[in-house]
Amino acid sequence: MDTFDGKRLNSPNDVVVKSDGSIWFTDPYFGILTEYEGHKAESEIAANVYRVDGETLEATIVAEGVLGPNGLCFSPDEKILYLVESRGVPNRKILAYDLKPDGRTLANKRIHIDAGPGTPDGMRSDVDGNLWCGWGMGNAELDGVMIFNPSGKPIGRIALPERCANVCFGGVKRNRLFMAASQGLYALYVNTQGARGG
Repeated sequence: MDTFDGKRLNSPNDVVVKSDGSIWFTDPYFGILTEYEGHKAESEIAANVYRVDGETLEATIVAEGVLGPNGLCFSPDEKILYLVESRGVPNRKILAYDLKPDGRTLANKRIHIDAGPGTPDGMRSDVDGNLWCGWGMGNAELDGVMIFNPSGKPIGRIALPERCANVCFGGVKRNRLFMAASQGLYALYVNTQGARGG
């Protein structure tokens, strides 16, 4: 998929696959702003969040009006979609949406975490509903991974020597956290498991 309604997508960024086989992804402007991340271009369409049906391959917009949609993941029961608003004003935020009973559309947009000076990026949920978020922008006090409980309270931090952009649980038991940072890939065994699909 590179277009929607005949308009070129901006720069598809983060993706998560729901248990029904649908693919959910963000399409911010990041990759078309300069030649650094992609190919500089004028935007043809708003920065949205999309859902692609796993059977019909039909694409729909599921979230609009998000300032820089970025990382996203589902809660373990797939009743909540978490979404990083990376150009939020005055601070970046992690938003939460409820999935409607159809499992295809969203409702009840709200701020789940105000990142303050932090810079959340890619994230995944563990089996207990905690969010593991790539964090930082070259600030030693913030770079690494932040962990939040299901109510949005910070409960831990993994310090890294550089900004962490994305995280993923892997391994046979989904208990190894992989952290993709600016210049390196890090891994750490943790005392939990990643939620299925993440």
